Amino acid sequence: MADPRRLGRRGSYRLGRMGAPTASRTSRPAVHYPTWTPRRRGPVSLWVLAGAAGSVIVAAGALAGWWFLPFLAGLGTGLAAPDGRVRLRATLPAAVAVAVAGWGAALAWLALRDGLPEVTVARSIATLAGLPASAAVAIAVTLVVAALQAAVGVWLGRALAPGHG
Repeated sequence: MADPRRLGRRGSYRLGRMGAPTASRTSRPAVHYPTWTPRRRGPVSLWVLAGAAGSVIVAAGALAGWWFLPFLAGLGTGLAAPDGRVRLRATLPAAVAVAVAGWGAALAWLALRDGLPEVTVARSIATLAGLPASAAVAIAVTLVVAALQAAVGVWLGRALAPGHG
């Protein structure tokens, strides 16, 4: 500082402008609108048909006693697109919907058939589990288990698939 008379005055400390330097005039980046499915992969009717077929397979497996089919549905969904073309925000809800619809259809079939005590058994199971004595609560817990199985299957499928890491 060569001149003591400039102390405390603008420009005396050679700080330049107090704001950020002006950027050169560049074009603005394109606006990005988030979407659930950035680009469609085939007709929607085929996706709905595949989901319905998966739900029927899960329901048939549940009626046969194969309780692990929601996990396998999630695993297959997670392994479906190893190069990352299908995003997790699309595959996870799809796998969970297939699992819940399949197990829900099997439970509805068992509850609506005549002569079988599934509703009474569900009420008893809910009571033994410390839940309210309601068949709806036991069925809801069962559907949550199906959803968790599908979610874990998707997670494992995406972890095992090459190209996701």
